Amino acid sequence: MKMKTAEIIEDSKKFIAPFRVTAGQNFRLEEVDPNNTGQGIAGDKTKAKELLQQGVKALADLQDKLYAQDQWAILLIFQAMDAAGKDGAIKHVMSGVNPQGCQVYSFKSPSAEDLNHDYLWRSMRCLPERGRIGIFNRSYYEETLVVRVHPELLAKQRIPECLMTKDIWDDRYKDIRHFERYLTNNGVVIRKFFLHVSADEQRKRFLQRLDSSAKNWKFSEADSRERGFWNDYMKAYQETICNTAADYAPWYVVPANNKWFTRLVVAAVVIDALAALNLQYPQVGEAQRQQLEIAKKALEKEERQ
Repeated sequence: MKMKTAEIIEDSKKFIAPFRVTAGQNFRLEEVDPNNTGQGIAGDKTKAKELLQQGVKALADLQDKLYAQDQWAILLIFQAMDAAGKDGAIKHVMSGVNPQGCQVYSFKSPSAEDLNHDYLWRSMRCLPERGRIGIFNRSYYEETLVVRVHPELLAKQRIPECLMTKDIWDDRYKDIRHFERYLTNNGVVIRKFFLHVSADEQRKRFLQRLDSSAKNWKFSEADSRERGFWNDYMKAYQETICNTAADYAPWYVVPANNKWFTRLVVAAVVIDALAALNLQYPQVGEAQRQQLEIAKKALEKEERQ
């Protein structure tokens, strides 16, 4: 059944509520089931795909208004363990968006130039402009995740030794909260996703990459090695989410063992965020309307000649 945009927006608001984490919640990552497929469409992959396509169209309409209005910016942050489906979620959810209105950045290991600056520097350079949707495929949150799991990486950042205290992670949580509050106060709407895949599902997906020549390039030795730190990563995600979730910049912990469900949740979150802005096309004033009428008459005159 085809739904109207208003219905999709309303359903999105209800659908995403169980996955939202904000400040003060007693959130426990271990209580989130990566196999969860929600209420109502549980196990219905076909219906979920139909809803996603309708959502993609609704998102395209909202994004067009965002671009035309040119006041707000959207920042979508994706974090996950390898093979959780970040790339696929971004590809499918944003498939209907005008490329002019979307900016995607993938953050790999920091370069020598990056390491000569503070850890937020390279992300600040990539923030979305007004009227656009910016996507961070990994982000500054790597500084409280992979760097926390592998603290030896801190040495490469050449931070003064007197600042390398036991409070460094709490300091970073505080820095990030303040940074996201600053962005919010300047019209950047932030939504953060942790795509929660199970260790067993990750193993299956790694094997699929190894068995398919078309996917071999996606696998590296580091992917397998990082599995040995799984519990450390889960602890780091738990603490990061709890310490940086806020009403103005919530986390969405999305079950990721079923890609079709993951993509539907992500689409619903983005639709809800855009719909909350009450986006409208710019209004044309009377003086401008008169100019448009003059231009129209001139073009019609050309046609008659």
